[in-house]
Amino acid sequence: MAEAFNRRRALTIMAAVAGLPLIPFAGRARAAVAPVTWQGQALGAPATLILNHPDKAEAEALVARVVAEVRRLEEIFSLYRPDSVLSELNRTGALATPPADLVDLLGHCRTAWETTGGAFDPTVQPLWMLYARHFQGLGADPSGPDGRALTQALSMVGFGGVHVNRDRIAFAKAGMALTLNGIAQGYITDRVVALLRDAGVTSSLVEMGESRAIGAKADGSPWRIGLAESEMGEEPEIVLPVIDKAVATSSASGFHFDTSGRFGHILDPRQGAVPPLYHRMSVVAPSATMADAFSTAFSLMKQEDIRAVATAAPEMTVDLSTADGRHFRFGRTL
Repeated sequence: MAEAFNRRRALTIMAAVAGLPLIPFAGRARAAVAPVTWQGQALGAPATLILNHPDKAEAEALVARVVAEVRRLEEIFSLYRPDSVLSELNRTGALATPPADLVDLLGHCRTAWETTGGAFDPTVQPLWMLYARHFQGLGADPSGPDGRALTQALSMVGFGGVHVNRDRIAFAKAGMALTLNGIAQGYITDRVVALLRDAGVTSSLVEMGESRAIGAKADGSPWRIGLAESEMGEEPEIVLPVIDKAVATSSASGFHFDTSGRFGHILDPRQGAVPPLYHRMSVVAPSATMADAFSTAFSLMKQEDIRAVATAAPEMTVDLSTADGRHFRFGRTL
């Protein structure tokens, strides 16, 4: 159990080019080639990149490319940076000549939206702002926003009202807004993996809020990903063996708008805040983008609907625990 990787806020990338072992932790036997290590901030969290490479200069250049790519994508997708492309789109309601990565990511959003019957919907941002404003107010009603305000916010939600092509992105209604927090971490993880693969990395675990493995561990065994309800959980509830797959986990135990913990961060785009169905929702998929989006959507879906999507999807596994403590697994057998 000790070697399993728990979901944590810290971001870690451990990678090695062909023929070199990974040395993820200090204290293990030293390799002939000392790893290059970078530590800093990425996606608003502490980040570490450890790379084993026979050429130190090439390793340092690769680390610099990875860091630059993460920062470039943050400048597009960040909801909290007023100068980001997403923030500009939300302010103006339209964007000419959008970045190719934003168009690509919105294509993934549309696939997840259609596949989940609207459970995944990045236009949920007006709902998020409604709950945030309500509970930040003095003397906020603990039962949540009133029905009229909720109806107004829900009228702004619906990914069908987002028109996207490579030349323009536009909202159908004034007041619509996007959040990519349910999918962008996965997309950025996949972009980092693509950079590492192109550089000859054959064994890697990329942990950027979502986990994605390149190949197996140096000894050929699977990576072991620990699943816990909380990102800061010390002990995983279960450990999944993963080779060349991504894992994402969503949990209702994260951020809450209110001090009582009644109104959580996973909002149903069709209803607003709803009581959580699941203690933990984890998805194993070929890409972190897919795993990220579907772990969010499945948190709002009934088990029979989750099973139908997982069974139809190629190489998807869903591992969940319910609010009353039961455990289920759907889809492809690991």
